[in-house]
Amino acid sequence: QVQLVESGGGLVQPGGSLRLSCAASGSIFSLFDMGWYRQAPGKQRELVAVIRSGGRRNYADSVKGRFIISRDNDKNTVNLQMNSLKPEDAAVYYCNARLPTIGYWGQGTQVTVSS
Repeated sequence: QVQLVESGGGLVQPGGSLRLSCAASGSIFSLFDMGWYRQAPGKQRELVAVIRSGGRRNYADSVKGRFIISRDNDKNTVNLQMNSLKPEDAAVYYCNARLPTIGYWGQGTQVTVSS
């Protein structure tokens, strides 16, 4: 069992930055592909960024060049640096840990982008 706890959400003005963090329990964190997803009201949950166990990163087109995902396997954390935030980035952001046969979700953290 893996527990994921997100932090770092909040209210930010358009053009601002936020850094989300996800702390994971367990001793095999380095084996997981770690991802950030988001879900806005009335919309489906969508992938924002993923960093594979080997370090390869993928981003949704909508966040490329603005968001950076990183992981620290020594600290069992995955971070999402979000820059140049837009109102359409507002959503609940969820951390995800995935192996080929199982996945885990955090409880989510709210990001609001508004002036």
